[in-house]
Amino acid sequence: MRPRAVALRAIGLGDFLVGVPALRTLRRALPDHELVLAAPRVLQPLVDLAGAVDRLLPTAELAPVPWTGPAPDVAVDLHGNGPASMRLLEALRPGRLVAFADPAGPQWCADEHERTRWCRLVSESFGVPADPGDLLLARPAAPPVVEDAVVVHAGAASASRRWPVERFGEVARWAAGRGERVALTGSAAEADAAHAVAETAGLSAASVLAGRTDLAELAAVVAAARLVVAGDTGVAHLTSAYRTPSVLLFGPVPPSQWGPPAEGPHTVLWHSTGRGDPHGDKVDPALLRIEVAEVVDAMELRLAVQRGSPARQRSTAPSG
Repeated sequence: MRPRAVALRAIGLGDFLVGVPALRTLRRALPDHELVLAAPRVLQPLVDLAGAVDRLLPTAELAPVPWTGPAPDVAVDLHGNGPASMRLLEALRPGRLVAFADPAGPQWCADEHERTRWCRLVSESFGVPADPGDLLLARPAAPPVVEDAVVVHAGAASASRRWPVERFGEVARWAAGRGERVALTGSAAEADAAHAVAETAGLSAASVLAGRTDLAELAAVVAAARLVVAGDTGVAHLTSAYRTPSVLLFGPVPPSQWGPPAEGPHTVLWHSTGRGDPHGDKVDPALLRIEVAEVVDAMELRLAVQRGSPARQRSTAPSG
């Protein structure tokens, strides 16, 4: 039987995507192990497209890991830097535990970019090189429900990261007015916000994909988009995974910690010098400083670059 290793990262879509380079580093460090990712079941389509682990073990945030059989040879805490997540892996009695919360392990750096942080944990713990830019996903096998669209994503997990719906509506109105096909994405819980964007923009209900796509279908739409406009949320990280041109609105968390790669086709808007509360219950002031005209100008520049360039490369990863 192959030795087994488990990595815990039971958080959301964006968290999984920025963790892909670390998972690929772990795969190189443990080539003979069965590598298991403990994460939410909803991420299964993208776990398959990443090709970094052997299987997904469904679990919820800070819930006991439902491990069966012999104890894992190695357990890696890619979830956080505190004892709560480390204890979940300690309960599995692994042969070796790797975690920032372990005093003998690498030390946590609060200002580090999220991709770099987890790559460093794995690299320093196992003595293997890491590439924080190794984040591309394979494209889903199924064709996108809409191609070459300007995708506007108004949702975010917390209110502090949601730019006002009315402003997203004005952005969508501008894009539609110049002849672009506009698609409004989001989860089922964000469908009302997407419909409000459509109403402000004068778009039909057919433009609203929120609540009508699963995660694989959303990934396909982002991979085939002309441009994506979004806040600091999972869809923003999908644009990095597919090298899709984007205009990304940041606040309260600085892009130096969660932003896209500098070399990608991304424009980041950020008007602050510090960090706010990413889980706050009202929109962060830094996000409110971003005006519609500034977003439209950035969109126009990104679209102009596409018009004057050869067909862009969205991903070098193989199709799923």
